Amino acid sequence: MNAPAGLRILPVAGVPEVRPGDDLAALLARAAGDDLEAGDVLVVAHKVVSKAEGRVAPTGDRRKVALAESTEVLRRRGDMIIAVTRHGFVCANAGVDASNVPGDNVVLLPLDPDLSARRLRTRLARLTGKEVAVIVSDTFGRAWREGQTNVAIGVAGMDPFLDHRGETDMHGRTLEATRIAVADELAGAAEIVMGKSSGVCAAIVKGAPVRRGPGDARALVRSPENDLFR
Repeated sequence: MNAPAGLRILPVAGVPEVRPGDDLAALLARAAGDDLEAGDVLVVAHKVVSKAEGRVAPTGDRRKVALAESTEVLRRRGDMIIAVTRHGFVCANAGVDASNVPGDNVVLLPLDPDLSARRLRTRLARLTGKEVAVIVSDTFGRAWREGQTNVAIGVAGMDPFLDHRGETDMHGRTLEATRIAVADELAGAAEIVMGKSSGVCAAIVKGAPVRRGPGDARALVRSPENDLFR
């Protein structure tokens, strides 16, 4: 693959508060306008996806809600748990989050984020006539690093990896283990322009060096037998 000429990341501003049953793709298409072009990658915060899909619950006992969304609890500390979700993701409180949620509610992860991404992609193509890739993103911590970053929990229309295995480096050595998690990298880069409190729920990435494909965010999850932190 040739070296990319450079990335451009544009915020998609003007999406109103999303409610259950809203046509999220239509809201995004209207807000993006002519900025959205064929070949782009659209990164969408999972919270608006979850809101549109009705994945909102009263706060109540937040820990109880998180346990209900978990298939396994790996660690506990105070009110926080590190859990395995139904999707196989390992994250704090099973992704249950109250930030940027109106009223006394919390937002849960989509039931199937890959399916959510595929539906958004298909609907956007029908509305705009443009084929784009879609990433549904969420904020995760990392086992060996401080701070958080956005990662891909749903992917459609692109390979979540750039697989360089079998290629040679600048010195002729064969690359044996290099698989770049490009979907995660694009999710993290898009978060810089989306922010956490600006009300921007999506961003358009232009010029991303992605390989087209069906997409599968679960492929990014390390299997338990290969997870040295378990």
